[in-house]
Amino acid sequence: MACHRGAQVPADFPHPSSSADSAELIDPADQATDATAGRGRVLVRDATPQDMAAVQRIYAHHVLHGTATFEEQPPTVEDMLARRRHMVELGMPYLVAEADAEVVGYCYAAPYRPRIAYRYTLEDSIYLAQGRAGKGLGKALLAELLARCERGPWRQMIAVIGGNENQASINLHRGMGFTHVGTQPATGFKFGRWIDVVFMQRALGSGGSAPPSDLP
Repeated sequence: MACHRGAQVPADFPHPSSSADSAELIDPADQATDATAGRGRVLVRDATPQDMAAVQRIYAHHVLHGTATFEEQPPTVEDMLARRRHMVELGMPYLVAEADAEVVGYCYAAPYRPRIAYRYTLEDSIYLAQGRAGKGLGKALLAELLARCERGPWRQMIAVIGGNENQASINLHRGMGFTHVGTQPATGFKFGRWIDVVFMQRALGSGGSAPPSDLP
Protein backbone atom coordinates (compact mmCIF):
# COMPACT_ATOMS: atom_id res chain seq x y z
CA MET A 1 0.00 0.00 0.00
CA ALA A 2 1.55 3.33 0.90
CA CYS A 3 5.24 3.03 0.09
CA HIS A 4 7.61 2.54 2.99
CA ARG A 5 11.14 3.23 1.84
CA GLY A 6 12.82 1.31 4.67
CA ALA A 7 14.77 4.29 6.01
CA GLN A 8 15.27 4.26 9.76
CA VAL A 9 14.49 7.40 11.74
CA PRO A 10 17.39 8.51 13.96
CA ALA A 11 16.88 7.71 17.63
CA ASP A 12 17.29 11.39 18.51
CA PHE A 13 14.61 12.53 16.05
CA PRO A 14 13.10 15.77 17.42
CA HIS A 15 9.35 15.35 17.69
CA PRO A 16 6.53 17.35 19.28
CA SER A 17 5.58 16.70 22.85
CA SER A 18 2.98 13.93 22.80
CA SER A 19 -0.49 14.53 24.14
CA ALA A 20 -1.93 12.23 26.78
CA ASP A 21 -3.74 10.33 24.02
CA SER A 22 -0.51 9.79 22.13
CA ALA A 23 1.32 8.59 25.21
CA GLU A 24 -1.39 5.98 25.78
CA LEU A 25 -0.43 4.30 22.50
CA ILE A 26 2.32 2.47 24.38
CA ASP A 27 -0.34 0.47 26.25
CA PRO A 28 -2.08 -1.67 23.60
CA ALA A 29 -4.59 -3.10 26.02
CA ASP A 30 -6.30 0.28 26.28
CA GLN A 31 -6.72 0.86 22.53
CA ALA A 32 -8.91 -1.20 20.20
CA THR A 33 -11.63 -0.49 17.64
CA ASP A 34 -14.15 -2.89 16.14
CA ALA A 35 -15.07 -2.42 12.50
CA THR A 36 -16.83 -4.36 9.79
CA ALA A 37 -14.65 -5.50 6.89
CA GLY A 38 -16.22 -7.55 4.12
CA ARG A 39 -18.57 -10.07 5.68
CA GLY A 40 -16.82 -10.40 9.02
CA ARG A 41 -15.62 -8.37 11.92
CA VAL A 42 -12.16 -6.92 12.22
CA LEU A 43 -10.49 -5.64 15.35
CA VAL A 44 -8.05 -2.78 14.84
CA ARG A 45 -5.74 -2.49 17.83
CA ASP A 46 -2.22 -1.57 18.83
CA ALA A 47 0.40 -4.07 17.72
CA THR A 48 2.23 -6.00 20.40
CA PRO A 49 5.62 -7.72 20.22
CA GLN A 50 3.75 -11.01 19.88
CA ASP A 51 2.19 -9.78 16.62
CA MET A 52 5.47 -9.05 14.89
CA ALA A 53 6.08 -12.51 13.44
CA ALA A 54 2.78 -12.19 11.56
CA VAL A 55 3.60 -8.60 10.62
CA GLN A 56 6.98 -9.74 9.28
CA ARG A 57 5.32 -12.39 7.09
CA ILE A 58 2.91 -9.83 5.65
CA TYR A 59 5.67 -7.33 4.95
CA ALA A 60 8.04 -9.95 3.49
CA HIS A 61 5.44 -10.80 0.84
CA HIS A 62 5.26 -7.15 -0.23
CA VAL A 63 9.05 -6.83 -0.25
CA LEU A 64 9.45 -9.87 -2.50
CA HIS A 65 6.45 -9.39 -4.79
CA GLY A 66 5.29 -5.77 -4.78
CA THR A 67 6.27 -2.14 -5.22
CA ALA A 68 4.53 -0.82 -2.12
CA THR A 69 7.95 -0.93 -0.49
CA PHE A 70 11.30 -0.21 -2.10
CA GLU A 71 13.10 -2.68 0.11
CA GLU A 72 14.34 -5.78 -1.74
CA GLN A 73 15.39 -8.06 1.11
CA PRO A 74 12.79 -8.88 3.77
CA PRO A 75 13.78 -7.74 7.27
CA THR A 76 13.84 -10.30 10.05
CA VAL A 77 11.34 -10.52 12.88
CA GLU A 78 13.99 -8.94 15.11
CA ASP A 79 14.28 -6.05 12.64
CA MET A 80 10.52 -5.54 12.67
CA LEU A 81 10.44 -5.64 16.46
CA ALA A 82 13.07 -2.90 16.57
CA ARG A 83 11.20 -0.78 14.02
CA ARG A 84 7.95 -1.04 15.94
CA ARG A 85 9.68 -0.30 19.23
CA HIS A 86 11.27 2.84 17.79
CA MET A 87 7.96 4.17 16.45
CA VAL A 88 6.23 3.52 19.77
CA GLU A 89 9.04 5.29 21.62
CA LEU A 90 8.38 8.31 19.40
CA GLY A 91 4.68 8.21 20.39
CA MET A 92 3.54 7.01 16.97
CA PRO A 93 0.62 4.62 16.49
CA TYR A 94 1.49 1.15 15.18
CA LEU A 95 -1.67 -0.87 14.57
CA VAL A 96 -2.75 -4.31 13.42
CA ALA A 97 -6.04 -5.58 12.00
CA GLU A 98 -7.18 -8.89 13.46
CA ALA A 99 -9.87 -11.12 11.95
CA ASP A 100 -10.75 -14.57 13.27
CA ALA A 101 -7.85 -14.33 15.74
CA GLU A 102 -5.39 -13.78 12.86
CA VAL A 103 -3.36 -10.65 12.08
CA VAL A 104 -4.39 -9.79 8.51
CA GLY A 105 -2.89 -6.33 8.09
CA TYR A 106 -1.01 -3.57 9.81
CA CYS A 107 -0.27 0.12 9.54
CA TYR A 108 1.73 2.79 11.29
CA ALA A 109 2.66 6.44 11.19
CA ALA A 110 6.26 7.62 11.09
CA PRO A 111 7.98 11.00 10.94
CA TYR A 112 7.97 12.20 7.34
CA ARG A 113 11.50 13.61 7.46
CA PRO A 114 14.13 13.87 10.24
CA ARG A 115 14.69 17.67 10.02
CA ILE A 116 13.04 19.47 12.93
CA ALA A 117 10.74 21.70 10.84
CA TYR A 118 8.98 18.55 9.56
CA ARG A 119 8.03 17.47 13.08
CA TYR A 120 4.29 18.07 12.59
CA THR A 121 4.12 15.96 9.42
CA LEU A 122 3.74 12.18 9.33
CA GLU A 123 3.94 9.46 6.69
CA ASP A 124 1.61 6.49 6.76
CA SER A 125 2.33 2.90 5.74
CA ILE A 126 -0.30 0.17 5.30
CA TYR A 127 0.20 -3.47 4.38
CA LEU A 128 -2.40 -6.25 4.08
CA ALA A 129 -1.91 -9.99 4.07
CA GLN A 130 -1.96 -11.76 0.72
CA GLY A 131 -5.53 -12.25 -0.48
CA ARG A 132 -7.00 -9.74 1.98
CA ALA A 133 -7.28 -6.71 -0.31
CA GLY A 134 -10.70 -5.40 -1.28
CA LYS A 135 -12.37 -6.42 1.98
CA GLY A 136 -12.36 -3.06 3.77
CA LEU A 137 -9.34 -3.81 5.94
CA GLY A 138 -7.26 -0.96 4.53
CA LYS A 139 -10.05 1.52 5.20
CA ALA A 140 -10.51 0.27 8.77
CA LEU A 141 -6.78 0.52 9.47
CA LEU A 142 -6.33 3.95 7.89
CA ALA A 143 -9.43 5.38 9.59
CA GLU A 144 -8.13 4.37 13.01
CA LEU A 145 -4.63 5.59 12.21
CA LEU A 146 -5.96 9.00 11.20
CA ALA A 147 -8.12 9.21 14.33
CA ARG A 148 -5.13 8.41 16.55
CA CYS A 149 -2.88 10.93 14.80
CA GLU A 150 -5.50 13.67 14.99
CA ARG A 151 -5.48 13.31 18.78
CA GLY A 152 -1.77 14.17 18.76
CA PRO A 153 0.03 17.38 17.80
CA TRP A 154 0.52 16.48 14.12
CA ARG A 155 -1.03 18.50 11.29
CA GLN A 156 -0.32 16.72 8.00
CA MET A 157 -0.07 13.14 6.76
CA ILE A 158 1.72 12.14 3.58
CA ALA A 159 1.14 8.93 1.63
CA VAL A 160 4.15 7.90 -0.45
CA ILE A 161 2.86 5.32 -2.94
CA GLY A 162 5.06 3.16 -5.13
CA GLY A 163 3.74 3.16 -8.70
CA ASN A 164 0.97 4.97 -10.57
CA GLU A 165 -0.54 1.53 -11.16
CA ASN A 166 -1.09 1.03 -7.42
CA GLN A 167 -4.70 2.10 -7.75
CA ALA A 168 -5.84 0.22 -4.65
CA SER A 169 -3.66 2.42 -2.44
CA ILE A 170 -4.40 5.58 -4.40
CA ASN A 171 -8.14 4.98 -4.21
CA LEU A 172 -7.98 4.07 -0.51
CA HIS A 173 -6.21 7.30 0.34
CA ARG A 174 -8.44 9.39 -1.91
CA GLY A 175 -11.49 7.91 -0.20
CA MET A 176 -10.08 8.96 3.17
CA GLY A 177 -9.60 12.59 2.17
CA PHE A 178 -6.10 12.56 0.69
CA THR A 179 -5.41 14.56 -2.47
CA HIS A 180 -2.73 14.02 -5.09
CA VAL A 181 0.07 16.54 -4.59
CA GLY A 182 2.70 15.29 -7.00
CA THR A 183 4.47 12.44 -8.74
CA GLN A 184 8.18 11.79 -8.94
CA PRO A 185 8.81 9.89 -12.20
CA ALA A 186 11.25 6.97 -12.39
CA THR A 187 12.37 7.42 -8.78
CA GLY A 188 12.68 3.76 -7.79
CA PHE A 189 14.12 0.77 -9.66
CA LYS A 190 12.78 -2.65 -8.70
CA PHE A 191 11.98 -5.84 -10.59
CA GLY A 192 14.00 -4.57 -13.54
CA ARG A 193 11.93 -1.45 -14.15
CA TRP A 194 11.62 2.16 -13.13
CA ILE A 195 8.82 3.03 -10.71
CA ASP A 196 7.15 6.39 -10.22
CA VAL A 197 6.38 7.58 -6.71
CA VAL A 198 2.97 9.16 -6.05
CA PHE A 199 2.52 11.64 -3.20
CA MET A 200 -0.87 12.23 -1.57
CA GLN A 201 -1.57 14.45 1.42
CA ARG A 202 -4.27 15.04 4.02
CA ALA A 203 -4.57 17.60 6.79
CA LEU A 204 -4.84 16.34 10.35
CA GLY A 205 -7.15 18.36 12.57
CA SER A 206 -6.86 22.06 11.73
CA GLY A 207 -3.97 21.40 9.36
CA GLY A 208 -2.19 24.56 8.34
CA SER A 209 -4.99 26.95 9.33
CA ALA A 210 -3.50 27.64 12.78
CA PRO A 211 -0.11 27.39 14.51
CA PRO A 212 0.76 24.13 16.31
CA SER A 213 -1.03 23.84 19.63
CA ASP A 214 2.03 22.78 21.61
CA LEU A 215 4.18 25.85 20.93
CA PRO A 216 5.44 27.58 24.10
